Amino acid sequence: MAIYLPPLQTTQMNIRTAAAAIALAVLCWIPLPAATPLMPLGEVKAGMVGIGRTVFEGAKLEEFKVHILGVLHNIQGPHRDLILARLEGGPLAKTGVAAGMSGSPVYIDGRLIGAVSYSVGSFPTDAIAGITPIDEMKDATAMVSRTPTRQARIDLPITREGLTAALTATYARLAPFANRPADIQVFGMPAAAGAQLGAMLRPIATPLVMSGFEPGSADMLAAAFGAAGFTPVIGGAVGGQGGAEVKSLSGPLREGDAIGVSLVGGDLEMGATGTITHIDGDRIYAFGHPFFGVGPSQFPMTRAYVYAILPSLMSSFKISSMGEVIGTMQQDRATAIAGTLGKGPAVIPMAVTLNSTREDGAITKRSFNFKIANDQVFTPLLTYVALANTLTAYERQFGAATFSVKSRAQIKGHGDLTLEDVFTGDSATLGAATAIAGPITMLLGNDREPITVNGLDVSIEASESSRTSTIERVWLDEVRPRAGRTVPLKVLTRSYRGEEKISTVPIEIPANASGSLSLLVTDGRQLNAMEQRDLRRSLQPQSVTQMIRVLNDTRRNNRIYIRLLNGRPGAVVNGEALTALPPSVLSVLEADSNGGSYTPIRSAAVGEWELTMDSAVTGSRVLAIDVEARTAGR
Repeated sequence: MAIYLPPLQTTQMNIRTAAAAIALAVLCWIPLPAATPLMPLGEVKAGMVGIGRTVFEGAKLEEFKVHILGVLHNIQGPHRDLILARLEGGPLAKTGVAAGMSGSPVYIDGRLIGAVSYSVGSFPTDAIAGITPIDEMKDATAMVSRTPTRQARIDLPITREGLTAALTATYARLAPFANRPADIQVFGMPAAAGAQLGAMLRPIATPLVMSGFEPGSADMLAAAFGAAGFTPVIGGAVGGQGGAEVKSLSGPLREGDAIGVSLVGGDLEMGATGTITHIDGDRIYAFGHPFFGVGPSQFPMTRAYVYAILPSLMSSFKISSMGEVIGTMQQDRATAIAGTLGKGPAVIPMAVTLNSTREDGAITKRSFNFKIANDQVFTPLLTYVALANTLTAYERQFGAATFSVKSRAQIKGHGDLTLEDVFTGDSATLGAATAIAGPITMLLGNDREPITVNGLDVSIEASESSRTSTIERVWLDEVRPRAGRTVPLKVLTRSYRGEEKISTVPIEIPANASGSLSLLVTDGRQLNAMEQRDLRRSLQPQSVTQMIRVLNDTRRNNRIYIRLLNGRPGAVVNGEALTALPPSVLSVLEADSNGGSYTPIRSAAVGEWELTMDSAVTGSRVLAIDVEARTAGR
């Protein structure tokens, strides 16, 4: 049914449309070019000659010649085709198809046919490339969903092997075009030659830019991401702030320009670079193969500056750095990445303050700011790496150290996730980084509701000594304390240097207590182990609010925990621990236990206290006490 609009309404609509386009261009400072006409795959024939465009150095757009050899059809993937071509011109005779060229647009008679995206293994003698058809790039990224829905996890502390395994398990592998020549249908060239060549085609490696990382962190990331199909490139200006060349990137965005996808920015830079294939209004298509194959995503897209292209017989690559944010990558699919121009997605600001005390008493204060991509897997990974990298770069890498850590993560719609703890010894860096990134990993991986971290603030007091204390002895001055009274519990601790300290904790004996009770005085690690065995195995948070509370109450290294135990049973009901329940209540709960929300507790605490120390505490003591029953009137 046609709808008629009066001339005035039509004019007003055109004005509004034009105004919206102008506003977007002004916001991004990027004029929007007219859309390039496209050539369907059916019109592409062997023997055609076209031109490709990419940046080999700086921001200069250069052309190279493209000779179409034929079209490959993979019967394992319906409607998944690849144009086979030979490239020549510029530095290609020395470099071959280089990492960073992914997405370079190819035109025939001024019409875009697709993106250079595949190359032939290592040590090629000719620049043979696979070109992903533009129709497949647009079709695959036309999904309406923009909310990531994947479930994934990286185990902490992060190791090279663990990170490699997590990336392999979590994200789609950059697979070859075909697993065997028999799977390929060839048009326009000898079938045997085309099939054999098609089976050798792999997605062009993506340069992974890393700046500001100390060697240990850089090696771990390079090894893990290298196994996932990236070419790690270490160096360059951090955050696009260190070089005038990067700052000078301006003017209209063009097909063939370098583009970046940022994972972390600020005082660290980490992200991938490639090439823009197509610009359609405010919509950008690039790469011609996946970034990680995550589907819906929210990563910042940036301009990129190419310093040079490094020739290599094994794998040439562009040395580049990322610049200002120009939009959001919203889709990461098998044939392309795609996004829109704009101010970019929300990222997580992470502020780290490091105060280092040396043996002579001098204190050095440093501040760092990072911008972490908001993603279920990458957020905890990058949080961990940013913190561990900072401590490793500025504190001793060998020998004892102590870090007093305070952190606060702001969770949208919920209370803050907080930490105050002490980490000491030879693995203090791993302990501190894990303690902050671990809870964030659990929150982002929950199956209750999506989580948004609005910000993360970390303050660290560092010293080059080991601060530990051991629980040596506990006692009460009263041999037989009376129920209903408060008695002082004495705790003797000894530092690693042999210094003794007596701390006093007031213990309130319940008014209804009598007979034999026990006082458990222990460190956080051992209390965690006991509760995991007797209680928390059944204590599964039923909501995000409950999860945050449990995480905030996690036992700390710098606490002495005291539990007054009477051996009376309790229960876990709907994720909440209820201790010392009357028999009548336990009977009701047990009768309704088929619902799965009830789990018994063998013994219960009738009193809980904790003592904060200025060092990491180890040790455990149990004190048996005999409580005198309270008499009437006393």
